[in-house]
Amino acid sequence: MFMGEYQHTIDTKGRLIVPAKFREELGDVFVITKGLDNCLFVYPYTEWKIFEEKLKTLPLTSGNARKFVRFFFAGAVECSVDKQGRILIPNNLRVYSGLEKDVILIGVSNRVEIWSKENWEAYNNDEDFDASVLAENMQDLGI
Repeated sequence: MFMGEYQHTIDTKGRLIVPAKFREELGDVFVITKGLDNCLFVYPYTEWKIFEEKLKTLPLTSGNARKFVRFFFAGAVECSVDKQGRILIPNNLRVYSGLEKDVILIGVSNRVEIWSKENWEAYNNDEDFDASVLAENMQDLGI
């Protein structure tokens, strides 16, 4: 399980140090793709396969389903950590998520999310966010 928040920097070549705790859980090969809320999702390969199987069940006849599947698969890349504990994030994913220098990595149960510091701070400072309202809505989902 991934949890916690870590701040790092991305270099001009797009390399980012992954926290040791995350590296252990991610394994040798994992997948990075566009995520929701303008961040990147990083899945261990086993979790990516589970997600992939769920996406395969979406109806091909649904335009929204096709868009959703394309969104995740078009930006997806297999990745591994180099000897210095870094990953190389492709330019298209850096542009999508606004990664320039300061980066936040957060653990979210079965995945890691990579955020630009600016986007993460904006997300956390959203005046419309109310945890108690969100909790009430989660009750409808059985949580």
